[in-house]
Amino acid sequence: MRIKLTSVLVDDQDKALEFYTKVLGFVPSQDIPVGGGFRWITVRSPEGGDAEVTLEPNANPVGRTYQQGLFEQRIPITAFEVDDVRAEHDRLRQLGVQFTTPPTEAGPVTLAVFADTCGNLIQIYQPPADQAG
Repeated sequence: MRIKLTSVLVDDQDKALEFYTKVLGFVPSQDIPVGGGFRWITVRSPEGGDAEVTLEPNANPVGRTYQQGLFEQRIPITAFEVDDVRAEHDRLRQLGVQFTTPPTEAGPVTLAVFADTCGNLIQIYQPPADQAG
């Protein structure tokens, strides 16, 4: 068993695709119309690997409620690993990304949290040097 695909609920798929590719730097992978004005959109890391993130529309009221509840409680919907949290924080801030938590030590991990402009908080984290990668 392995993780190949995970989803992030978004309030606007076009805006999400723009943010996740132009700002975060992910690479578009799939963009397939599925009817009802929705698309199957996935992005992946430019560094390779076969894991993808689906930019899933929050059209389902249960999904929207879940997404809003996490955001209101300041809970990230997902987390992405980075090599250097402080450098990534600085890069993203220069692009206008709004952080709710600046780089913070949390035991052996350094993390930061930002809003993705699509209704979510996203955590980035830097693992300890001996566990990176």
